[in-house]
Amino acid sequence: MKQERRFPRVAVSPKAERSIKGGHPWVYGEEIKKTEGAPVNGGLVDVFAGNAYMGTGFYNSASKITVRLISRNANDVFDDKFWHRRVAYALAYRRTVMPGGDFACCRLIHGEADQMPGLTVDRYGSLLSVQIACLGMELVKDKVYAALRDELAALGQPFKGLFERNDLALRNREGLTEYKGWYAFEDLPLPESAVTEIVENGVHYLVDIENGQKTGFFLDQKYNRAAAARIAAGKRVLDCFTHTGSFGLNAALGGAEHVTSVDISQTAIDMARVNARLSGLADKVDYICEDVFDLLTRLAEQKCRDYDYIILDPPAFTKSRDTVRAAARGYKEINMKAMKLLPRGGYLATCSCSHFMTDELFRKMLADAARDASVNLRQIEARQQAPDHPILWNVPETDYLKFYIFQVV
Repeated sequence: MKQERRFPRVAVSPKAERSIKGGHPWVYGEEIKKTEGAPVNGGLVDVFAGNAYMGTGFYNSASKITVRLISRNANDVFDDKFWHRRVAYALAYRRTVMPGGDFACCRLIHGEADQMPGLTVDRYGSLLSVQIACLGMELVKDKVYAALRDELAALGQPFKGLFERNDLALRNREGLTEYKGWYAFEDLPLPESAVTEIVENGVHYLVDIENGQKTGFFLDQKYNRAAAARIAAGKRVLDCFTHTGSFGLNAALGGAEHVTSVDISQTAIDMARVNARLSGLADKVDYICEDVFDLLTRLAEQKCRDYDYIILDPPAFTKSRDTVRAAARGYKEINMKAMKLLPRGGYLATCSCSHFMTDELFRKMLADAARDASVNLRQIEARQQAPDHPILWNVPETDYLKFYIFQVV
């Protein structure tokens, strides 16, 4: 029997009703027709369409996304056991799709895709790096963190600490402050360092979960890096936007003749060099600290033919629909120049990590770039993010990474 409802009520528009029935967990402010019972920011509300219960979620009038659903089951009780079940379910999924050693370094919780809105949890061995971009989740984090620790212990997995990387500007939209630091468990000493060593695809990395980008490392490209490495044997590789060296090091381990890795950040280059030494690949990789756009332009002007495999892994050029057109120009520029630099029969790996740069737009951009470079593209692979960053087909926002490998003919 359904429990008696005790949360404030939110009545939503027919548009929101259709969206929720279609599986989307968000309700925007303009879709709310009426509230009853004085909802509190960060607290739970029941969502109704007419007299029909649609679900329960976190409420925040300060956010454009005013309600984020966490359940559609009217019998759910949102206590410690509820969050333990959610965490256990997320971990069970990762153990299935990230078998063996891959479970040691992967995303354990991917926000809405795990019905835990605004929550990102990345695992780097015995350390967890966490970001929260939802007020409601911030208020229940103690329960969620306890569940993470308990469920990992139940699996016999090592756990030494949890670092909160809540220094993202997105929190401001939720009325949250920015901060970062170790979360204090009562009976667990704080780790001495936020730098840890991981192994992915056989490559060793030092990961700084306090100061590295995002949560410390880009785990979503794990299997794309392996795919890029499979065709690297004997190739002369130009690895652009290398960050801390991951694609280039995978290519080197895959048997590349030589790899030149490029990034505009000297700090990233310095870390990439360390990772190359850790992996025993220092003699196969050299590094250039330069803007990739400038480098590709200079190499084109020099009619450089030093490379037969180019990898493009740029940061997101757009984080909103308003800038997609400008971003497409940036993507086209680097891809067209890379295509022109490659000899006939050369190879190109290219990607976009922006949700707003859809696969359709990205493919169109690549076709335009190939036309302007007077080349044809022979597709080898079309990939997305690793499955520890699951895509929900009814939540387009979870689908963001596009990755292609081509032969240029």
